[in-house]
This record gives sequence, structure tokens and C-alpha cells, in this order.
Amino acid sequence: MAEKTIMLVCSAGMSTSLLVTKMQKSAEEKGIKADIFATAASDANAKLEEKNPDILMLGPQVKYMENDFKSRVDIPVVSINMQDYGMMNGEKVLETALETMD
Repeated sequence: MAEKTIMLVCSAGMSTSLLVTKMQKSAEEKGIKADIFATAASDANAKLEEKNPDILMLGPQVKYMENDFKSRVDIPVVSINMQDYGMMNGEKVLETALETMD
């Protein structure tokens, strides 16, 4: 399986870094090669160009940006389930990303 690039966006880029760590751990356990990273909403456009992610996942605090991103990018854009985000359930968020990309 080719490496997948998963971009998470939140308001400041801080709260999502713990989720990224948990998603990376889950990917390693499943033998999935993935480049998973978080960025602040203010830096999202630059990161989209720089990293060319396969999917864009939005934290609950920036869910309002979903339609804007969908109108501008040709990759899947999904909002992270609020409960999964709150519980920092990296495995579930990774599953959502992989299912959405398939």
C-alpha cells in the first residue's frame, strides 16, 4: 500500500498534535504507511500546496470551513467526529480517513 498523507486542521494546530500521535501509533500497529500531520487553519492553504495530502480532516472547532475547502480542493474533506476528537481516539479517526479515501 502506498503511503497516505493525512492532513488535520484545527484552529491553532496544538490540540490536534496529540491526536496525530495516536493516529500514527495506530497506523504503525496496522502496518499502514502514513504521513499524518496537523496544522493551524491559518496555515492550511500553504500546507495543502506543500504536502499534497490525500485527505483533509477538520477538527470540530473549524468544521465551519468544510464547504469552503470542498469547493477549492479535489481531495476528500471530512469533519472529525466530535466524540472521537474529544476522546482523542486516533484509531477511529484513522479508520474514518482510510474508509473515506477508499
